[in-house]
Amino acid sequence: MKRPLVGTLTAALFGAVAITGFATTPAAAAEPQPAKPAAAPNFAGTVALSNCSGSLVRMPDSKASDPGLVLSNGHCLEEGMPEPGQVIVDQPSQRNFSLLDASGSEAGTLTSTKISYATMTDTDVSLYELDASYEQIKSDTGLDPLDVDAAHPTQGNAITVVSGYWKETYSCSIDGFVHELREDGWSMKDSLRYTNECDTKGGTSGSPVIDDASGKVVGVNNTRNENGEECTLNNPCEVDESGNVTVKEGTAYGQQTHTLTSCIAAGNKVDLSLPDCKLPKP
Repeated sequence: MKRPLVGTLTAALFGAVAITGFATTPAAAAEPQPAKPAAAPNFAGTVALSNCSGSLVRMPDSKASDPGLVLSNGHCLEEGMPEPGQVIVDQPSQRNFSLLDASGSEAGTLTSTKISYATMTDTDVSLYELDASYEQIKSDTGLDPLDVDAAHPTQGNAITVVSGYWKETYSCSIDGFVHELREDGWSMKDSLRYTNECDTKGGTSGSPVIDDASGKVVGVNNTRNENGEECTLNNPCEVDESGNVTVKEGTAYGQQTHTLTSCIAAGNKVDLSLPDCKLPKP
């Protein structure tokens, strides 16, 4: 969960992937990887925060006239990391994001009006609502948002973690899913575990995890076990259904994003009362 140092202890905490973690049974043999698309994921639609990475995203039912949404980690909030159990909804926030084009050059600045949703409980996610619609952003920058997949990701699929902060990409595969991921006082459920090729680092937190075949966002990058410690800050551990703890030094993790899609109502508004919404509530 390291982020770039910004002069405070908490700022140095997160920066690669998820937070806490539970140990699971060894992952089943990975399925064959699908062929990569003609154009590998690039930086178009990603954003750089002051301390993390992120992306301009569109939900399955979003309309061009809806206010844009920026996806990042809960631990990347400008005010610091939410406490375990804390859920933030519709909190005013004026924050700037550098929107990048395919090459990683800045194409414009996006500004939020509020934090629509943020938490580090069961997941590690933040959604900011912008002061401009998708069609306005497209008119100003020529860029489209990334699509968030409504389906659960598939083990073995090739993925790319795209960091707007560092303007770097990390390509690997989904190694498996973690029943519970623990890090310090936080815990996350059904986290993505990457194969070792995705050697993420501080500042990649909040990066979209893109399925190479579909080009859609299937997760948000958030933590990595830095030095083999068990369930400590920057050293998430895995916990299986029986409570067995496993430590995988050097392994990085992300949080699934399909869970967001069932909690977005008309106008791109977060509605935690929707029947299929399983996100933690305040």
